[in-house]
Amino acid sequence: MRNEKIDIQAAVPLLSAMRCSKADTDGNFAFARRLRAAIWVYDIDNSRIVYANVSACDLWQAPDEVSLLQRDLAKDMSSTVASRLRQYQSDFVARDAMFNEMWTLYPKGKPTSVMVFFSGFRLADGRMAMLCEAVGNAEDEPENLRSAEALLHTDVMITLYEKNGPPLYMNPAARNAAADAQQSIAEKFTHPFDYKKMIEALEASGEHRMVSSVSTSTGQRWYDLSAKMCSDAVTGKPAILVTAVDVSELKIARDKARYLADRDLLTGCYNRSYLHQHMSRLEQCKSERGALLCFDVDHFKQINDRFGHEMGDVVLKDIAVRARSSIRENDKLVRLGGDEFVIIFDDTPPETEFAPIVERLLEHISQPIIHDSTRTCITVSIGVATFSPKAADFTAIMREADIALYASKQAGRNQVTFFSEEMGVAALARQNIETEIKIAVEQRNFVLHFQPRVDLQTGKVVSAEALVRWQHPERGMIMPDEFIPICEETGMIEDLGQMVLALGCEQAIAWQQEGLDIQLSLNISPRQFDDQRLMKSLQAFSKDMNFPHGKIELEITENVLIGDLGHIETKLEAISQMGYRIAIDDFGTGYSNLSYISEFPLNCLKIDQSFISQLPKSGPIISLILTLAKQIGATVVAEGVETGDQLAWLSRQNCEQVQGYHLSRPVPIDQFRMVMNQLNSVTYPSSKN
Repeated sequence: MRNEKIDIQAAVPLLSAMRCSKADTDGNFAFARRLRAAIWVYDIDNSRIVYANVSACDLWQAPDEVSLLQRDLAKDMSSTVASRLRQYQSDFVARDAMFNEMWTLYPKGKPTSVMVFFSGFRLADGRMAMLCEAVGNAEDEPENLRSAEALLHTDVMITLYEKNGPPLYMNPAARNAAADAQQSIAEKFTHPFDYKKMIEALEASGEHRMVSSVSTSTGQRWYDLSAKMCSDAVTGKPAILVTAVDVSELKIARDKARYLADRDLLTGCYNRSYLHQHMSRLEQCKSERGALLCFDVDHFKQINDRFGHEMGDVVLKDIAVRARSSIRENDKLVRLGGDEFVIIFDDTPPETEFAPIVERLLEHISQPIIHDSTRTCITVSIGVATFSPKAADFTAIMREADIALYASKQAGRNQVTFFSEEMGVAALARQNIETEIKIAVEQRNFVLHFQPRVDLQTGKVVSAEALVRWQHPERGMIMPDEFIPICEETGMIEDLGQMVLALGCEQAIAWQQEGLDIQLSLNISPRQFDDQRLMKSLQAFSKDMNFPHGKIELEITENVLIGDLGHIETKLEAISQMGYRIAIDDFGTGYSNLSYISEFPLNCLKIDQSFISQLPKSGPIISLILTLAKQIGATVVAEGVETGDQLAWLSRQNCEQVQGYHLSRPVPIDQFRMVMNQLNSVTYPSSKN
């Protein structure tokens, strides 16, 4: 039988029309045993050969058909080959498909390369199997055989397309990823513009590379595509060879990294880095006019102090949402940091449209914010600067918007101000003052003046408040109301406060050494109280061998007592343990909770001078403060006493100590002893009169 041959071309159609089961194999395939070509039927589902002629047994190096049919071909089959066979099976079911490929078989581990024709073959139970016809051993060069094997196993997707039609060839990786085996290259692109761009590049240079979104069997993915114009080796017609690598994960990671680099994590707004990049790109902008709008939250620090930073974050996130809903789609919202935001208008809308945008922004943000039953009402101050993108110094534009924002705050907040040249002149003058103050702090060009405090029971000066003055080299003595606000806004108040603390403690130690038994009061600003250097400085002075324990009083405002009460109490206790007295300055005007006052180690309450100036109308409030102070064992000092009537009223109410212009203005250190002696010789109204 082995030597009997029949025409394979006549036999294949007959084989394709037959059905195979183990019971009728011998009858239906008897003639196929005489074929010279190796013929076998492969059950794809079970990974076994269910029929093989003699030539196939020789090819597979099996002693007989029974032995070959018992082999489990899945055992040594790679996942790539298994996937390829599943692709064939799917195509056999979908359409009457036939394939031919160079395959390398490994019977008993020995590689054998053959050209194989594949066609569908339905088994008796209805499942789709595969009829395989091997036409001789391949005689290609080793390089060709290896390249064919590489095409089969590589993860790189390789497809040869008709120029304007379906695929001519797809390697297993490309076929497995394809949404449709007949999908043309134009249909593969998610965005038609990308396909158009690729074709234009191919016609211009013959090749093109791009990263594009494509449709696949698993949905939309991102491919790194390389395309080249070529000719189909079979027909000679123009074709396009495309190699593709799935870079979706890398694309997503890069997009996420770019998002994180350009975004503020709390609010999702663009960040400062993006602002600088975008503003530099605006030089290429074709618009004739742009605008930069800066805004921040009025009194935002009080929100953090009263309700905590969690509530502050809620406010910032809510503001970002409201601001985005107030502007146009192409306008950019940026968070610079803290409560500072910027809106970039690449092209300024007409005034009739711009005004409603700004009004809408103010209106939306001003709506109450409710979080965990906490209701917060906020306002914002806005500054606007316009510019020409083609002739813009963006550092200057930012400065102009900041100047306009500052003007809004100076004018009462919760409003919009557009930058003007007059503002620029005023800002320049202010900048010069800031520079001079910074130099003055560095060179310690500040001195202390002292305002005496009189005990109404003894009629003696028992204390003095140290008040800072700026000794300007050209303008002379400058009062604090001109430079303290600037120091607070710029942060220089911390350095100035450190200097004043040092000067005051040195003076108190000097008085101790001179035998002058009076107390010295020093003001501590809220920012200085939070400055980490404060505690170190206080501790250093308290260790001085001549330190006057109980004779240095630190005056803080009520706002310092808002926030983490446990932390504040611990800090005040530590200060008290060092030997310092603690006073609440401007008492009655802040937000302190009276129920907590008794918990703090307070030695003195200083009644704000606004209450003294309104006597006798404010009498009930002052009486209440006197009662509270008595309950907690604190001394009461009335500030801003300017008339004899005020002094007499306070004396009748048993107010312990007073200070103010009626007694003495703050004086330099060389005049203080003389003023103190004069006040000690005066007879003051008695509470008994």
